[in-house]
Amino acid sequence: MLYPNLAGTPAEAKLQQLRIIYFIDAFPDLSSQLKNMGPAFRVPSRGMAPALLIGDHIMVNKLAYQDLAPSRGDVVVFKFPDDESKTFVKRIIGLPGDTIEIRDKIVHVNGQALREEDQIQHVDSNILKKAINPRDNLGPLNIPEHSFFVLGDNRDQSLDSRFWGVVKREKIIGKVTIIYWSWDETTKRARWDRAGRKIH
Repeated sequence: MLYPNLAGTPAEAKLQQLRIIYFIDAFPDLSSQLKNMGPAFRVPSRGMAPALLIGDHIMVNKLAYQDLAPSRGDVVVFKFPDDESKTFVKRIIGLPGDTIEIRDKIVHVNGQALREEDQIQHVDSNILKKAINPRDNLGPLNIPEHSFFVLGDNRDQSLDSRFWGVVKREKIIGKVTIIYWSWDETTKRARWDRAGRKIH
């Protein structure tokens, strides 16, 4: 397991290191889970806030969809359709066969408004017209077989299926299950309250 750089005085750095060791000891199966689930991922952007913040390190279950199909609401890591050397993390909104429409920022699935007030955020009160930008008004779109429509929880600051289309099933790497570590680059401090947080 890789540790972040520890900032502050030697005493502060030592204290942070002891906290890391204590955290690992408190979750003895965490290290083995990380090994079994493959490489970890660091969140580089604010597109999935508030669920995921810049500097969150996430555990991805690559076996989650071995026998089961991805479900609506799952947070997944996938290969970016326009450049497969890049990986993105977003939430699944539309399933194969669904009809997706966005009206004034409200997502509709098969004609019904999606209730998601508790997990998303909007930082811009302006409503963009469909002819100008697909951010706030889109569709209706029919989701093809073996494809998924994904969105970031931070709807006004996320590049997702509204802009570059659906994600093919075979491009999904796995399901995000937990934040195992979080590091604030601004303060150079660990965010201890986020470590161990499950992602739903």
